[in-house]
Amino acid sequence: MKTDDYKEYISAETMMGPNSVRILEELFHKYPLQLHPDDVILDLGCGTGLTSLIIAKETGARVFADDLWVSAEENGKRFAEWGVGEQITPVCEDANDLHFEKKQFRALISIDSYHYFAGSKGFFQEKLLPFLKDNGVVLIGIPGLKDEYTGRAEELLFNWLGDESYMFKSPKQWKELIGRSDRIESVKTWEMDCFRQAWDDWLAADNKFALGDRQHFETIIKPYTCFVGIYIGLKKTKRDCCY
Repeated sequence: MKTDDYKEYISAETMMGPNSVRILEELFHKYPLQLHPDDVILDLGCGTGLTSLIIAKETGARVFADDLWVSAEENGKRFAEWGVGEQITPVCEDANDLHFEKKQFRALISIDSYHYFAGSKGFFQEKLLPFLKDNGVVLIGIPGLKDEYTGRAEELLFNWLGDESYMFKSPKQWKELIGRSDRIESVKTWEMDCFRQAWDDWLAADNKFALGDRQHFETIIKPYTCFVGIYIGLKKTKRDCCY
């Protein structure tokens, strides 16, 4: 995928922070999804549904677009206007209390939201893993702290984020938080390359929150933070290996 292909959908109204399309593009390029036509994807913390639209168009799979802050009705209307209303199901549920079928999703994607609800050890195994199929894939892109500043988020970011500073963790910390399971094959975390482009798109937007971020970009955001990429690959079953 290319971010430029979706320019018409990217605006101050659909962005809720640094350009999520840039983040999704890097994840898709680094870990391309290999899906079947009947696969289902969960876009967790989808915001205004911008990422859900692109996931649907790029994969052809059915997408469940879940966000706690944006209503299912609002996103459903947007999906219909975008011509993907039949392919995307809008949902409004807390990530701590999801009501999907067990092993329903072939992939889970979460852009610029996972840090809000998943910062405790064991969260992934308890709250999300049960809904993922064997041989499933998880792709996450979130703002975080550079590895060299691990453990110093509240000290370095307080003037920008206040009491929410603790949510920003380094790639090393996120790998530890994801933890282990007999169903997990591998976990990889890294500092993403799309940092400057995603931030430039956001800071240029006519949005009051972007205006606030502009005041801290050079002194706090740029020196200390990054986008953290997270890949989680689940183990195959014997049937998957022979498929």
